Amino acid sequence: MIMRRTFLLFSIAAALTTSFSACLKEPVDDGPGPGAGKTTYTYNWPAIADSSYSSLISGFYNQGGKYFNENNTGKQDFHYWRNAHALDVLTDAYLRTGAAAVKTRMDDLLEGMKAKNGNTYINHYYDDMEWMVLACLRAYEATSDDKYKATAELIWSDIKGGWDDTWGGGIYWNKDRRNKNTPANAPAAIIAARMYQLNRNAEDLEWAKKIYQWQKNYLVDPVSGLVWDGLDDTGTNKDWKFTYNQGVFIGAGVELYKITGQQVYLSDAVKAANNSLGGDFTSGNIFKDEGGGDGGLFKGILVRYLMLLITDGNLSSTDAAKYINSLELNAQTMWLQGTSRPQIIFSSSWTKVGTSTDLSIQLSGAMLIEAAAKLKRLELID
Repeated sequence: MIMRRTFLLFSIAAALTTSFSACLKEPVDDGPGPGAGKTTYTYNWPAIADSSYSSLISGFYNQGGKYFNENNTGKQDFHYWRNAHALDVLTDAYLRTGAAAVKTRMDDLLEGMKAKNGNTYINHYYDDMEWMVLACLRAYEATSDDKYKATAELIWSDIKGGWDDTWGGGIYWNKDRRNKNTPANAPAAIIAARMYQLNRNAEDLEWAKKIYQWQKNYLVDPVSGLVWDGLDDTGTNKDWKFTYNQGVFIGAGVELYKITGQQVYLSDAVKAANNSLGGDFTSGNIFKDEGGGDGGLFKGILVRYLMLLITDGNLSSTDAAKYINSLELNAQTMWLQGTSRPQIIFSSSWTKVGTSTDLSIQLSGAMLIEAAAKLKRLELID
């Protein structure tokens, strides 16, 4: 069986005690780039992750507004849920480096997001708020700074108001209350499970179980493990096949498995993960291009929760190797084929280069690079 969570956390803590001399330097060209003709390459994932972080800041961060712009070509529109994922990526960088400058950036972003959202963290979209809660919970775990926990708890109280018994239960996508979907329910199950692990409030565990069970009953194919998108008065949308939806259901299963030890939750996660490596979501074993805008973030979410399955899922060695190899291949491919240099700009296609990109696309690439750096620290890849 693969290493359990306690040993993994110890390994991470030990790794972070070592000085990180490359921390927060300017982006570097740490690879040959497309068409360089090299057949072998040694990946320095910590240095690559450092370049990825620096490019995110230099290319997208709005210093005056304390948030991240929509793209790297000067469009300064603010998107709540994309900035929530930016906080998650900053937390990745903080866990990797322990750098005070990263913590300052996290604090600034927390402040900036509230200001840009009308001086409140409460939003019209339940799924957007859920991403902010998840980011704040990780930030609190990483920093022990109570303001992140307080923000998460404030938003979580509002999210629970999105549940009713229409269509058998579930949380609405937004406050128009017209449809319910995976993006609003699977992340909520993750939140409830993590809230329970944080505060040991039995009510949160009940929320986690009932949200998860509704999700599984209504929006998961029991045969294939494919996670469907949503439902409304017209029925269930089984046509939209997004990497995003697979990732969040995997994460919900892992979190409930960690709490309960019940094998069914882990089995559900493994089934969904196995399906996510198939033809609906990959081409040549590389996760598919889901475009820009919101879609640019989708496969980064799958990456994040495949990582959680690897580190916290108590997997067989066979399953663990399969998911590790998939993430490593995707990271190698994106770095050599889908990264524009020297700016370090990621493309929505991890096999093609582009010179401009959306924040959402850049964040997905950053999540993949941070995942590779973590796998390296855990000595699960070379």
